[in-house]
Order: sequence, then structure tokens, then C-alpha cells
Amino acid sequence: MSYFNSENLWGIDMGGTKIEGIILASAEVPEELFRFRIPTEAHLGYDHILNQFERLIEKMESHAGYRADVIGLASPGTYIPSRGVMKNCNATVINGRDLKNDLEKQLAVKILLANDANCFALAEAKLGVGKDNNLENKVLFGVILGTGVGGGVVANGKLIQGKHGIGGEWGHNYLFPGEGDTCYCGKTGCNEQIISGPALEKFYLQQSGTSRPLKEIHERHLTDTDPFASMTIERLKEGFAKALSIVINILDPEVIVLGGGVSHIDSLYGDTSLLKQMIFNNEFETPIIKAKLGDSAGVYGAALLVHENTSKKVPS
Repeated sequence: MSYFNSENLWGIDMGGTKIEGIILASAEVPEELFRFRIPTEAHLGYDHILNQFERLIEKMESHAGYRADVIGLASPGTYIPSRGVMKNCNATVINGRDLKNDLEKQLAVKILLANDANCFALAEAKLGVGKDNNLENKVLFGVILGTGVGGGVVANGKLIQGKHGIGGEWGHNYLFPGEGDTCYCGKTGCNEQIISGPALEKFYLQQSGTSRPLKEIHERHLTDTDPFASMTIERLKEGFAKALSIVINILDPEVIVLGGGVSHIDSLYGDTSLLKQMIFNNEFETPIIKAKLGDSAGVYGAALLVHENTSKKVPS
């Protein structure tokens, strides 16, 4: 029977609409001991968000009987360590602010912060697809393909965040320069502006004059009755293969895990002929697998940050 103790892992997943906290028994026994969420309410300002974090931690502390010394945080954007600022958060009031330091002061705990795509990859490597396929100590590339495009790399069981905190951030590489809208990253034609859900729906609208959700576009493509739907799905498949081929040439991962709304498009799986044409060796045996943990990946990954960083000295 699991119980609350110093081995427990505390994690928080911050999104644009909710902040969710979880307490896991341990990394070895990742049983949920407590889980709770509160609204982000970003429209009420940055200080209000900090107060919402405090409300959540107080709720977790009340249930557990103690406050953790270290808490993992999955953030909606990227933290730039050298500058101490957040960047590219969908809760835009956080951009340019030192969320990590401000939370540490307000909560009197150590915060270990990684973006949500990194936490997704870590959770899938340790508790999801990687565990199911005995790949915990191999290279896993986790893909978020939905409203935005993000990614994370786990190698030999460790999350690779990199010097600038952007390890695995494939969503803003150039894909089709000059096409699509100008992204918040400053580029036109990056992966996110071509193969994200909203970008694909906009492309379909521009071609057909009709607005449809991506799920319906894919269904119409499968019936082979809508040429504009087929154009859109072919654009997704070509863009996905081209963007992913660069990652494969650099990392050559043992497994690629897809999450996010666009990952439910079955046409992304199975046929790898385009990838084989684009990668270096013309052979491709890496499995591309749908994520196992669903919406739980972010908060699970945040909790696992604690284990990853407290098994050695926690950096200041």
C-alpha cells in the first residue's frame, strides 16, 4: 500500500486554461496518490497566476501532510536559463517573466522547469511507449502535433534540454519558407505554420472556400470524394516526412512517439515511403507510435523531473 513520504514525486502541468498538480508514490511505483487542478485564469494577470500556483500547492500540502522541497513544472513555453525569462507561452502574460524564480520565492520550494513537450517525451519514455517497448535507456523522440508543433528528446533515460533550453524543439525549423502565416517565432513557413492543426484547416479553407475541422477533412480524404481534403492530407504527410527526416538524420531515434490532436490522423502511420526517400540511408525501421499516456503525460513528466534531478545534486 502506497503512502505519502519523502520519496513521493510532485509535479505540476501548467496550461493556458488549467494548472494541474499530481503526487506520485515514486519513480519505481508511479501510483497516483493525489491529483487536482485549478483554472489558470491568465486574463487576471501574472500575479494572479502565481497565486493560483500557491492555491494548488496548499491543496496538495493539505492532502499529503507536508510540502515537497522540490517540484517539477511542465510549462507551456520555453525557459531561457541564461536570461531567466519565459518565451513563447500561450499564456502570453508569462512571456518575459522569470516564472521559475518567482515561483521559488512565492512557494519556498525548488522548481525544476521544462516545457510541456519535454515532459511529454520524458513521461512516454519512462512510463508509456518507451516502457512498453523496453526502450527506457534508448533514444526516444516525442512529438507534439496539435494546435502547435513541439518535441522532446530522451536519451539513455535522460531528458536533453540543451544549453538554451530548446532541445528537441523541431516545431520552428523552416519547412516551406515563405508559405503559411508568420509565426510568433518570427519565421514564415516553419513546421508549426504548415503541419499544425490550425494551419492545415486554414490551408483547406484557402483551397476549398469551406471551413472544416481536421478530423472531417481526413474523413473526406479517405472517401476520395474531396480533392481539397486530399490536398490537405498530402500536405500534412509531405511536411511531416520532410520535417521528421531532419530529426532522424541527426538523432536516429529507436522510437518516435506522437501526441496531440493531429496525431490521431491515421495516415501518419504505416506508410513511410516518403521518409525513406528523404533520410540518409533510404531505410527506415523506427516505429512511429501513438502516445499512450494522453493528457496525463505532461503532469507525469513534470513529476519525473524531480526524480531525474534529485538522483544527483539539484542545480541551483
